[in-house]
Amino acid sequence: MSRLQQRMQERAREGRKSFVAYLTAGDPNLEETPGLVAALVRGGADVIELGIPFSDPLADGPTNQRAAERALAAGASLDRILDSIATIRKTDTKTPLVVFSYLNPIFHMGFARFAERASQVGADAVLVVDLPPEEAESYRHAMQAKGLDTVFLASPTSDVARLQVINQQSTGFVYYVSRTGVTGVQSQLSDTLASEMQRVRSEVSRPVMVGFGISGPEQAVTAAALGDGIIIGSAIVKLIEEGKNPQDRVERVERFTHTIRQALDQGHR
Repeated sequence: MSRLQQRMQERAREGRKSFVAYLTAGDPNLEETPGLVAALVRGGADVIELGIPFSDPLADGPTNQRAAERALAAGASLDRILDSIATIRKTDTKTPLVVFSYLNPIFHMGFARFAERASQVGADAVLVVDLPPEEAESYRHAMQAKGLDTVFLASPTSDVARLQVINQQSTGFVYYVSRTGVTGVQSQLSDTLASEMQRVRSEVSRPVMVGFGISGPEQAVTAAALGDGIIIGSAIVKLIEEGKNPQDRVERVERFTHTIRQALDQGHR
């Protein structure tokens, strides 16, 4: 059983919801990424998604787009981010790390070479946001050959047949995109999320993490109650963007993460 699967099962046995935290690797620079990951873990995140900055991030809203621009301008690349994961693993051998990427950087490196490197540095899973599961056979085989879990997206537009394919192809968890559109902090969750999640849970046996738009404790608790856990990205990326210096960024991220973890564990609304 993989490190990611173990963590998800541990939280389920404890009766707790999993908290997946996203940041753009290399934002504002690669030197700060390990410290920001450590802050997320101290704050109570269970799993870290490390976003690979891409020049044309079509699924991302303005906050994450700006983060990708900052990271690329500071010299971030897939190769260098994999090196950063190796640095993170020198002090943290327990937290599951998910590489979150568009297809282009991984395809350019080559599935086999990427899988080899990602496995060597200590990554646990990969999510390719723009790779349909129906077209992912060679990718999946390369990841699984190196013990990397695969994560695929489901959304309000996923029909029953597609949900079944997504469930079959995902070995880590299923990322449920809670609204159509792009990433970004939202003032409220979708009005139809509860009914959508009933449909998803009837077809998906893997853990389901709800993401896209969750920005605070109340939304986190509501969304988590409908699935196995939540994913927060843009709200964390925005804190990093607003930070005045490295220490301020670390403190903001850790404080926010702790607030979400407390809410999830206590069930406060």
